[in-house]
Amino acid sequence: MAPLVLMLAATVTVDTGGVAALPLPKGAIDVLHGDEPALIVADHVIVGVGLDAASGPHQIVVRTVDGDKTMDYNVVAKSYPEQRLTIPDRRKVNPLPEDLERIGRESELQRAAYARRTPLRQDLLPFKQPVEGIYSSPFGLRRFLNDQPRSPHSGLDIAADTGTPIAAPAPATVALTGDFFFSGNVVFLDHGGGLITMYGHLDRIDAKDGEDVDRGDIIGTVGATGRVTGPHLHWTISIQGDRVDPIILMREFDRLAETADTAN
Repeated sequence: MAPLVLMLAATVTVDTGGVAALPLPKGAIDVLHGDEPALIVADHVIVGVGLDAASGPHQIVVRTVDGDKTMDYNVVAKSYPEQRLTIPDRRKVNPLPEDLERIGRESELQRAAYARRTPLRQDLLPFKQPVEGIYSSPFGLRRFLNDQPRSPHSGLDIAADTGTPIAAPAPATVALTGDFFFSGNVVFLDHGGGLITMYGHLDRIDAKDGEDVDRGDIIGTVGATGRVTGPHLHWTISIQGDRVDPIILMREFDRLAETADTAN
């Protein structure tokens, strides 16, 4: 006889590129999002919806003391605006063969960083913006570089002066640092549970691979390295491989922090 699967009440709607925090049911033992354990923060399942996610209903399976239950959410395709940039260094738009070899090696390193799955840090609330500044390029923009179409913008660009300190938004382990062709000087932070953040175009890197950092620790400074039009921080947030809008994640985590404070 097949196991009983119960449906939980509400269905949440999430835009592509968005984040939802779904409350765990009572008696939850473990939670699967796709084929891996879900990211859980403050008794909520954190769902990250990538820009290429299929529209329509999706499910998360929760194993509880009373049997399996499903948490439903609905994905809606969001239309993002275009952004057209002129890059003076044409090689950063149309790399040479030797550049492509370097880009390939760096892509492997980045994929490995985003694929890390380590125990979740327990003190992730709140999740702070790493640097103050103007949002110069929002998440999700459909980009054209020198009139050539490129992949959508996978992070948030925050314009600030060169040398402005960049602070870790929450506790993490430094997963990767380096000087990359497109992203310039980079730092990857692993917050556990498949929550990975990346900081690009740094002028200076102040973090070392493998070291632990706390919220507010300085990991580097704003710069204009790599493929840029001016000094800024490119900030990417990945939830189990899906890039999401950092503004939405900060908002959801702030809400969870306020709820936790009220409960206490």
